[in-house]
Amino acid sequence: MLINDDLSKPVIVHGSRLEWIPSPAVGVDRRMLFRIGDEKARATSIVRYAPGSAFPQHTHGGGEEFVVLEGVFQDEHGDYPAGSYIRNPPGTSHVPASADGCTIFVRLWQFRAEDRNQIVRRPGEGDAGAPHPGVKEALILFEDGHEEVGIETWMPGKDVKVENADGLEFLVLSGEVVVGGEFLERQAWGRLPARVPLHASVGKSGARVWIKRGPLMHPDVCQF
Repeated sequence: MLINDDLSKPVIVHGSRLEWIPSPAVGVDRRMLFRIGDEKARATSIVRYAPGSAFPQHTHGGGEEFVVLEGVFQDEHGDYPAGSYIRNPPGTSHVPASADGCTIFVRLWQFRAEDRNQIVRRPGEGDAGAPHPGVKEALILFEDGHEEVGIETWMPGKDVKVENADGLEFLVLSGEVVVGGEFLERQAWGRLPARVPLHASVGKSGARVWIKRGPLMHPDVCQF
């Protein structure tokens, strides 16, 4: 299966408009944004857990990172409410579930082979970044010299430019923005190749945006 697999081209996906596709686990459905592979795949998805659903215990051979968008995600290590950011590097394992239901944004098999940084950021946790024009607050969730992950709060009615040296990926967490003439709402996802900056006009309610800066595919990415 190949979905938005050409990393040389800019792409925008209105995630909230996609159909839910059942996963092998009952009650767990997916909206596929990027995918190279079948069930085992390099993938970026929005995943919905119905109340009481769970995935079997599994090991992340290629790593996993996710943001909890709604509800409370759970595993044997803890409960993670909306706004949590988790990095589970290659070799980690867990049993994901949700007693009351949740929705997450997740990236799989996109870690560097030597990356062993396991991170748990609760809502609001992180390091302060340097705001740029139009940005009220910038929060850095993870940075290791190869990539930087953060959440920015954009001010209503402002124009925001995000520089892009090596590659850029973003997800609208809340609010509305206009990018390239397209009106983007919650769960809209975009990816830009290196040296293509992100230009956005922010709607009247402002916006919160998850942003990853770094190579769209690391040269030393985990191999299948």
